Amino acid sequence: MKPINWNSAKNIRLKSERGVSFEEVLAAMAHGALLDVVAHPNAELYPNQRIFVVRIRGYAYLVPFVETDQEIFLKTIIPSRVASKKYLAEGDNHES
Repeated sequence: MKPINWNSAKNIRLKSERGVSFEEVLAAMAHGALLDVVAHPNAELYPNQRIFVVRIRGYAYLVPFVETDQEIFLKTIIPSRVASKKYLAEGDNHES
């Protein structure tokens, strides 16, 4: 598997502003909480991005990423009510 990287300043900001980190994304994925990988809905603006849909603390998060030959680079983490409704059954409170 390719190395997964991110901007450390962005990670600090995400922890502060959204209460979630890229380390949590990786831990959740390692524990089977990757729900889907989808194309970016705005492919014109973000032609090289795809999105991991990851369950963290019973909620679905969107994690846009760019994959190159050398790495997977995580861009941000977005909590998603719509993805939670689509991918998680009501009452799904798994801790991943």
